[in-house]
Amino acid sequence: MDAGILNLLRDPAGVPFYPVVFQSLYVLTWALHALFVFLSLGSMGLSLYGGFKQKTDKNWEILTAHLLQTGKISVSLLIVLGVAPLLFTQVIYDPNWYTINTLSGLWVVIFIYCLLVGYSMYYWYYYANKKQSSVSKLVGTVAFLLLVFCGLIMHVFSVQAIQPEKWMQWYAPNGIVDTSGTNFHPETIRYIFFMILSIPVVGLFLQNYSDFLKSNKSFDEKFISFSRSVGTKISTFGFILSLIIFIFWTYSIDRLYDIFSIVIYLSFVSMILLSKKLNNSYISTIIFIVVLLLISAFREYIRYNIMNNLGYDIYQYPLNIEWASIIMFLLTFLSLGGVGVTFIASMAWKVGKNNGYFDASKDKMVTTMANILLWILSIWCIVYFAWGFFTLFKNSL
Repeated sequence: MDAGILNLLRDPAGVPFYPVVFQSLYVLTWALHALFVFLSLGSMGLSLYGGFKQKTDKNWEILTAHLLQTGKISVSLLIVLGVAPLLFTQVIYDPNWYTINTLSGLWVVIFIYCLLVGYSMYYWYYYANKKQSSVSKLVGTVAFLLLVFCGLIMHVFSVQAIQPEKWMQWYAPNGIVDTSGTNFHPETIRYIFFMILSIPVVGLFLQNYSDFLKSNKSFDEKFISFSRSVGTKISTFGFILSLIIFIFWTYSIDRLYDIFSIVIYLSFVSMILLSKKLNNSYISTIIFIVVLLLISAFREYIRYNIMNNLGYDIYQYPLNIEWASIIMFLLTFLSLGGVGVTFIASMAWKVGKNNGYFDASKDKMVTTMANILLWILSIWCIVYFAWGFFTLFKNSL
């Protein structure tokens, strides 16, 4: 497919703000989404192993229950955070996104049902494990495989979207139009690399988990040491394996000596050393988030270069700035999003650090933030609907 057709497929209304902003937001939101994808899969995978160990090891019994809770919450977050990168990519790469949704339409539907069933079974697994049910491991394994398969489907969409030269071949093989929507063309090494990242992420989480519990007298020091030891071993092994697979991936796409690839190699080496030597796991986790941003930027770097070489330049996308939408987005992101996330994170932190019952109503900071968030949400709802109705009547009367 040539540049002329790709550019014709663009939204004639143009983009509402500068493309580089959407590109940057895509990199940021994909990294956050991926973080919880890796944490959910890593937690669930390790909990399945813990399910076999918990009958004979008290430490694994406690840890498995906490891993299940972590994974369950992470799936919720990955779904919510997964919306943003899709929105940003369809703004500047709309020909790619909508074409792939046509070529692989059946898999889009399958993805939705797999995610729905997999997430529902995750809850079943959680409660079955809590009751020590005999079916818990089977249910957990099926849920895990369904979520891994969801990751494979989204991976396929991303890979197919950067192969415009093959779209016509997939749409009309041998000149016969195929409207089944069953195109499915994975890139195995790339997919394995991203799935493997679940291992070091859950390892880092266990290190954070042990550091977090140090001040909580409800947990035995031996259990805390055990969880940190398990986390250190898993994260070190995971980073080494991730580095090896990443090298294979860059070799397969002819990016082995690319400066971007070299920076990520060095980043993985630093994470291997930090996960073993650094006592403060919070610092190593923050550094890993930077590494994840680099990986996200690497994905976008590959896509931009492929599309640009075909003559599709996102920076040449017609610009039609809509200040009203941009202001609404920024205010929502900074006020409602910022205060809301800070409030929830503060609550979770204080509950975990408290040795007994935590009464949020008696905590001045939490109460103040709750009141502020309530006022922001109320004002936001009023502004949202007032603005919407104003725009509606303005354009229709």
